[in-house]
Amino acid sequence: MSELSHIDSQGDARMVDVGDKDVTDRTAVARATVRMLPATAVLVRDGSAKGEVIATARIAGIQAAKRTAELIPLCHPLGLDHVDITADLDVDAGLLVLEATARTRGRTGVEMEAMTAASIAALTVYDMVKAAQRDVTVDRVELVTKTGGKSGSWSKDA
Repeated sequence: MSELSHIDSQGDARMVDVGDKDVTDRTAVARATVRMLPATAVLVRDGSAKGEVIATARIAGIQAAKRTAELIPLCHPLGLDHVDITADLDVDAGLLVLEATARTRGRTGVEMEAMTAASIAALTVYDMVKAAQRDVTVDRVELVTKTGGKSGSWSKDA
C-alpha cells in the first residue's frame, strides 16, 4: 500500500492537486445492500411503503452523486456525464442490492460519487420503509469497479 493521498508530508489533510493529471474517461460502480424482512420487501416491490421506494431511492442517489464534493470535504467538484442506479430486489431473501454507476471525463475519479450515490439510495430506502420495519440494515457499501486514470482499471473480483 502506498501513502495516503490526502495527507501531506507534515500529516495535515489536503486536497490532492490533480492539475497535472491527464483528462481521461472515468467510471466507477459501487454497491449497497439493504436487508429487510420479506414482508417489507413485498411493500417495496408493490410500492405501498410511502410510494415508489426504488424510484425515489434512484433519484436520491443521483442527486447525492452530484453533491458529493459538498458532503466529503476533500473531494473535487466534478461535472458528471452520467449517474445511474439499478436495483435488484430479492423478496424471498429480503435483500435489495442497489448499484450506482458514475461516469465523467476528467482529471480525477468518480469512486466517491458512485459510493455516495449507493449510500444515499440505501438510506432513502430505509427512510421510506422505517414505518413498517425499524431494524432494516444497510449491510455494506463497496466499490465494485473503477476505470480510467493513471492507475487504470480495478475490480473487486479481480
